[in-house]
Amino acid sequence: MPPVPSVTVLAATAPTPHAAGLTPVDWIIVALYAASTLVLGWWFGRRQTTAKEYFIGSGSMHPGLIGVSLFASLLSTITYLSIPGETYGKGPVYLTNYLAYPFIYLIVAFVLLPVYMKQQVTSAYELLEERLGVGIRLLGAGMFLLLRLVWMSLLIYLMSTSIATMIGAEEKWVPLIAAATGLISVTYATMGGLRAVVITDLMQSILLYGGAVLVIAVITWRMGGFSWWPSQWNANWDSQPVFSIDPSVRVTVVGTFLSVLIWYVCTSGGDQVSIQRFMATRSAREARVAIGIQLCVGALVGLTLGFAGIAMLGYFSANQGLLPGDLSAVSQADKIFPHFIAAHLPPVVSGLVVSGLFAAAMSSVDSGVNSITAVVTSDFFDRFRKEPVTEKEHVWIARIIAFTVGVIVVGCSSFIGKVPGNITAVTNKTVNLLTVPIFCLFFFALFVKSARPAGVLFGTLCGTLAGGLVAFSGPIFGMNPETGTDPISFQWIPLVTLTVSLTVGWTASLAIAAFERQPERPS
Repeated sequence: MPPVPSVTVLAATAPTPHAAGLTPVDWIIVALYAASTLVLGWWFGRRQTTAKEYFIGSGSMHPGLIGVSLFASLLSTITYLSIPGETYGKGPVYLTNYLAYPFIYLIVAFVLLPVYMKQQVTSAYELLEERLGVGIRLLGAGMFLLLRLVWMSLLIYLMSTSIATMIGAEEKWVPLIAAATGLISVTYATMGGLRAVVITDLMQSILLYGGAVLVIAVITWRMGGFSWWPSQWNANWDSQPVFSIDPSVRVTVVGTFLSVLIWYVCTSGGDQVSIQRFMATRSAREARVAIGIQLCVGALVGLTLGFAGIAMLGYFSANQGLLPGDLSAVSQADKIFPHFIAAHLPPVVSGLVVSGLFAAAMSSVDSGVNSITAVVTSDFFDRFRKEPVTEKEHVWIARIIAFTVGVIVVGCSSFIGKVPGNITAVTNKTVNLLTVPIFCLFFFALFVKSARPAGVLFGTLCGTLAGGLVAFSGPIFGMNPETGTDPISFQWIPLVTLTVSLTVGWTASLAIAAFERQPERPS
């Protein structure tokens, strides 16, 4: 097969890159940002006297703030690093996932929210107990805890390795960087509760988006215009068709559409991070505004990050001598963005973009810690406590749990690097593996009258197992000898998991219901 023609660009007149690392001015900017978040945490925390205020802001927060917080909490560092790396090293087709957003809005806003907003709950998993019993409630809460612990561990690991790349630090310093990042995030989330988290998410989203825009602006200025935009398919990029009957094809337009549609709906309808924010609004109408804002901001920032990856590809294609040899391989594409920030942006600009990267990690850690604390407090501590506690004691118990969760996450972040694949693949194989099974619990509880706890449990176990087999099909069944890819792409994890969970759970429930209706035989 002849080589794929590469992007056509004009050579740029670029300054010689400086050594990896931030100037003192950049570090001052980052430090000021970190300090401001701690002040906000203290400011909101000093006025909190009830658990409801700590977890859902008394259920009266502005839907605009909630929408931005939803975006910042669910995407953050993983998106900030994965999308530029994906478009740089694999191709732009992943950006077609935003075609699914109108359908996501219709399903979440007009199918899920009217049902969910009928009850005001602190933990989303309270909704499971009334219909399917305490066992399914604890199963959902436990799966959520595992999901978010892995999620936060991944983003702290990504944040730490990226900062290490930017400052030229050896890998041995990554745990120390992780500890510093986690400590700041956990401290202000512990002090301030959901209000502090939501307000800082707004700041973090502005920095996150501004960082991507600055990268594109600097490249455009240095190249004298938009000559970095590709005129042909780049040699770096994979073959990314609209659809393929070969399940090993890594990314297709149809696969991307279905994967993101299912993931977003399942996250909105089964994840405490999302449901907790919906409950922080006054009504289903305001919750619809929040999800609409979340999707609009997500599409805007995601496309900008994708264009940043394409811009960097054009820039380094025109200036091949500016890219270090250890980053020239396609497999290192995830590291290009942090390298560009550290070595190719001018001082002050670097500090602002690093603050955006730092903000992206913190927005997810604080949201995850607050949501996990809400679940542990409501589904385990409050559910089984024997002695009553005052509201003030309740808030302090929540803060202790929040800080403990943060310490656990920082410790777990050291193990994420052992999962093979780029950031996009690793995220889908680990973080997103339990998203669909958790949602299926809610689907059965709220929409399927014939659901039975045992049938739902069996369907959940089968669906999770099927998703795991797809996620790790390479290590289990062997990698494709020609392409080195998994025999089944990570894009099919959500569809396979959803299909198996619902089919098996519904069939098993019907069988159990039929058995229950059988008359007892006389002895």
